[in-house]
Parts: sequence; C-alpha cells; structure tokens
Amino acid sequence: MIQAFPEAMVAVPSELSKALDCIPDEGDRHVLAAAIMGHANAIVTQNTKHFPKSCLDRFGVLCQTADDFLIQQYHLSPQLLLDKLDDQASGICQDRAYVIGSLGASAREFVKMVESQAL
Repeated sequence: MIQAFPEAMVAVPSELSKALDCIPDEGDRHVLAAAIMGHANAIVTQNTKHFPKSCLDRFGVLCQTADDFLIQQYHLSPQLLLDKLDDQASGICQDRAYVIGSLGASAREFVKMVESQAL
C-alpha cells in the first residue's frame, strides 16, 4: 500500500483512536480516526452498522456503502467518474466494462445505472 498509494497514508495518534468510544467496536475506531486526520468526507464500507451516524455526525463524516458512494460520485461528475474507471482499466490492461463488471458484488445499483446509461 505504501509503495502503490503513499498519499493515502495518514498518521493517526493512538490516543485519538482510543478516544473514539462512540464507535462500538474498538477494532473499527482507527478507521474514523484516519478519516478525521485525513480530513475525509466519508468512510466507504459495506459494514455501515459499525459506524453509527450519531458518532460520525460529530466529526462531519458520512458512512456510505460502495454503491452509494459511486452513485453519488457519478451524479456529481459522470464524465470524471467514467474517466477514472478508464484509468483503472488501463492500469490493469483491461477495459471499462471489465472494471464495472468487477464492481457487481459490492455496487450492484451503480453497475445497473452505468450499464443502462451506455444503452
């Protein structure tokens, strides 16, 4: 991860993670701590129940599924999102359809939406 995406690394003080007791599972607290330290707007996870809205609201962070996140990003800037999918595809010597297909399990509604737009 450090070699492939170094700009995604965020230093998280251990005391911050420990202070986030509004997150029920201790093992998930570092995720919110990283979001806070990285000034993230959202945590993207399929385990949304692990991140109570009342807790995240205190820090101005949303919790979204991959589906919700991708749909929102598409509505904000469809061409930019499609360009990013093309960039990902190019990086693995594939096409956009392959990347979209690989999202089927975690972002079904996004896949349906993008595929229907292509028609």
